[in-house]
Amino acid sequence: MSEPMSKAGESTRGRIEPATLVAIREAADLLRAGDVVGMPTETVYGLAADALNPEAVKKIFRAKGRPADHPLIVHLPAADHLPRWAARIPKDAIALARAFWPGPLTLILKRTADVPDEVTGGQDTVGLRVPSHPVALALLQVFDSGIAAPSANRFGRISPTTAAHVQEELGEKVAMVLDGGACEVGIESTILDFSRDAPEILRPGAITPDDIARVIGRRPLMRGEASSALDAGQAAPRVSGALAAHYAPRTPVRLLASSRLCEEAAMLAAEGSRVAVLTHSVANPHDSRLIWQAMPADAAAYAHDLYASLRALDTLDADFILIESLPEAPAWRAIADRLQRAAVGSGEGR
Repeated sequence: MSEPMSKAGESTRGRIEPATLVAIREAADLLRAGDVVGMPTETVYGLAADALNPEAVKKIFRAKGRPADHPLIVHLPAADHLPRWAARIPKDAIALARAFWPGPLTLILKRTADVPDEVTGGQDTVGLRVPSHPVALALLQVFDSGIAAPSANRFGRISPTTAAHVQEELGEKVAMVLDGGACEVGIESTILDFSRDAPEILRPGAITPDDIARVIGRRPLMRGEASSALDAGQAAPRVSGALAAHYAPRTPVRLLASSRLCEEAAMLAAEGSRVAVLTHSVANPHDSRLIWQAMPADAAAYAHDLYASLRALDTLDADFILIESLPEAPAWRAIADRLQRAAVGSGEGR
């Protein structure tokens, strides 16, 4: 497909388009032609390609700089598309799809022969979900097939939650970006593995273990938990967002207990460092040397704001971002997971 041009002869790739029906149909046509587009979901913005087109899927990896063995999640128009993608679907997986789809839950299932190796990283499993964002659903319904869509950012960096984030990250590497507003959830989906003997959460998200237990009558394992229900020699499948370093700003990040936050910030500032602070409970000391970012005290609202706040702080040429550690309550587990990975991966490429 030839590159779209403006009347002035300039490329229109990477442009942001309001998600009208005309723009959604154009995005579907671009996907059919083997191109990639930015797609909003309720979690984060995705870099979308036709999941049945290996060459299109390869464009995702090239645009992101993503390792080829790192599997992608396939987004479906509806749960009734599952049989084309999953070879065996346990009854508990069906029950969870009925309960939480459309929504931020990804199911890892044994793949069918139709699923390209490029999507699965060569594994015999595939991650599947039906997103709840109305623009994503409209695009999927017009396209009428699976769309592979990891987060639309460079590999390992902060996930995008607005169309502008996608454009800043990837520019003309995407044909266009559908603007669906800021993402409602703000962090990636829960990933639940059904490919082995017992269900296991491989990445925490907005759908919690308690939510899952209420539907299937048993609590899933959390990644890393020992259990006689799983064969020790049967490794968990590779999934998105499971690397130790991920979701990371270029500015070095330190996670600190509430009691140490102000002291550490003041000490670094006294040494001449430019310090940004992200906190949900510690009062602003009104120290002019510090950049102070207050976050919501509610877990869901904090998750919604997290990536946008990290992106904003990462543009300020600070020497450090200090982040207040989070409560240990279950509602905060997924956010704590993202912050821990962000801290491990931060500071690279400065």
